[in-house]
Amino acid sequence: MKTLEHSPFKAYDLRGRVPESLNSERAQAIGRAYARIIGPTGPVVIGRDMRLSSPELAQALTEGLNQAGTDTIDIGLCGTELVYHAASRPGMGGGIMITASHNPADYNGMKMVREQAIPISADTGLKDIEHAVAEGLPAADVEAGTTGQEDVLDQYVARMLGQIEADRLRPLKVVVNAGNGCAGPAFDAIARHLPLQISRLHHQPDGHFPNGVPNPLLPENRAETSQAVRQADADFGIAWDGDFDRCFFFDEDGRFIEGYYLVGLFAATLLEKQPGGKIVLDPRLIWNTLDQVQQAGGVPLINKSGHAFIKERMRAEDALYGGEMSAHHYFRDFSFCDSGMLPWLLLAETLSTTGRSLGELVDERIRAYPCSGEINFSVPDAGQALQTIFDAYRQEDPVIDRTDGISMDFGNWRFNLRASNTEPVIRLNVETRGDQALLEDRVGELTRRIEQL
Repeated sequence: MKTLEHSPFKAYDLRGRVPESLNSERAQAIGRAYARIIGPTGPVVIGRDMRLSSPELAQALTEGLNQAGTDTIDIGLCGTELVYHAASRPGMGGGIMITASHNPADYNGMKMVREQAIPISADTGLKDIEHAVAEGLPAADVEAGTTGQEDVLDQYVARMLGQIEADRLRPLKVVVNAGNGCAGPAFDAIARHLPLQISRLHHQPDGHFPNGVPNPLLPENRAETSQAVRQADADFGIAWDGDFDRCFFFDEDGRFIEGYYLVGLFAATLLEKQPGGKIVLDPRLIWNTLDQVQQAGGVPLINKSGHAFIKERMRAEDALYGGEMSAHHYFRDFSFCDSGMLPWLLLAETLSTTGRSLGELVDERIRAYPCSGEINFSVPDAGQALQTIFDAYRQEDPVIDRTDGISMDFGNWRFNLRASNTEPVIRLNVETRGDQALLEDRVGELTRRIEQL
């Protein structure tokens, strides 16, 4: 079997440098392979981010799909969730978003879904598409597909606003940092219907990334938003990655709030509206979410990390909401897809109806379940690293779970250690039951052990 040189194919999507991993020729071949492997029965939606290479790749991808007899609909510059929205509509055959999210400017990639915006991962077609591209597909003897354009923004905005009681919102002050990614236009289209006072940072999409790559997970990328929140005396701040499928929050003091605590907050908020619902969470940090879901009368379900795995479980269980500490938030009423706009709408509604600040909503939870946040380590052999740490701690007789990497629960503290699906690193998360000193001690101990590797 042939292999693809500089392959951009990952576990959940495509991502790589342009032009070594992804270029027009390869994008066209991917379009033909998608049509052959997925066999869409309706038009495939094509969207693209602000990267300089995205228009050319989108055109080549469209040509490949059309060559294989598949019709396409170009929805232009957008975020990934607009592709999800458009592809989830009746009669659509699937969708492909051209984006490399928070990767450097010389990268690009693709996120693929089939009908109903069901994700395509390595286990459900992505690997087959890669093999087809590597082998080379002969020209299909079919009638060429057509391509058209559609503006889906108004439909999408109506769908977003329909998830909250917009008339209950107070005139909150909000700072938003789009990082020159794609979030600005979508945010404006939603916000113009709401009584918000808005301060905007790096709002215009710009593939040159004049203010750095939009990745709020990096601590060095948070200071500007934090300072702006304090200067504006804002109620909260929001920052997004490039394709805004993840959003990150700052409280009224400009403090960055770990995504972990938002998962519990959103779960509890949604369970108030729809009691008894199922909530899917990832296994990296769990205690706070389990507590909040159970207090709210919901059913928590721990599942392997990664959007394809979370969405699959949510569909199987008809789960109300799914959340990952990495700031991905998934909603049953958004075709089980992740959204970077619904979370801040929910938060604005919650602040308006409770009269409480974001800090007040999470402070008690942070004290009850302090956590390390995700710590990344580059190691020569991820599998060996996990085994070494496992061997070092299993003699303490923890409860062991292998849902995703290794989780070890020692009663008053626990950790999860897993290999990244997209990078040559291992990721560590530690939490305790109300013991900050123990947290710091265990993080230090684990860090020393891993760094010795």
